[in-house]
Amino acid sequence: MNPSAQPAYGEKPMTGIPVPGQFQANHPGTWSTGLCDCFSDVPNCCLTCWCPCITFGQIAEIVDKGTVSCGASGALYFLIEALTGCGCIYSCFYRTKMRKQYMLPESPCGDCLLHFCCECCALCQEHRELKHRGYDMSIGWQGNMDNQNKGIAMAPGVQGGMTR
Repeated sequence: MNPSAQPAYGEKPMTGIPVPGQFQANHPGTWSTGLCDCFSDVPNCCLTCWCPCITFGQIAEIVDKGTVSCGASGALYFLIEALTGCGCIYSCFYRTKMRKQYMLPESPCGDCLLHFCCECCALCQEHRELKHRGYDMSIGWQGNMDNQNKGIAMAPGVQGGMTR
């Protein structure tokens, strides 16, 4: 599309700012990356292997649309992991919630079984999916909403009321 061209009726103008939630995967109803594509994002893969509570907290904050902070979700995950040795008890429900939000398939197996057997791979895949959908995972929900709304200018205010 030519940058100076006007968008067709019904299309939104391109601003260069990703709009969270507006991304479409290569094929609707599919994950943008595979479960075992962890090394396509090496820094996140390493972080998730060594401290999955951080990755989980970032995912939970975006999936919950900022109603729960990254820190609170990550701390709860850590507590469950420390007490039971199985943080997947908590994280699998967020995969289900995310799949329903973005109409993604439950594959290659059920969400809880996937998190129980491949916790790090599942968290990495969910993190990559949200990144591919336009979210900057490092700034949280509010930061993403601020970035999304940055290009929207407020209408100028009327000063002094109506005059003739």
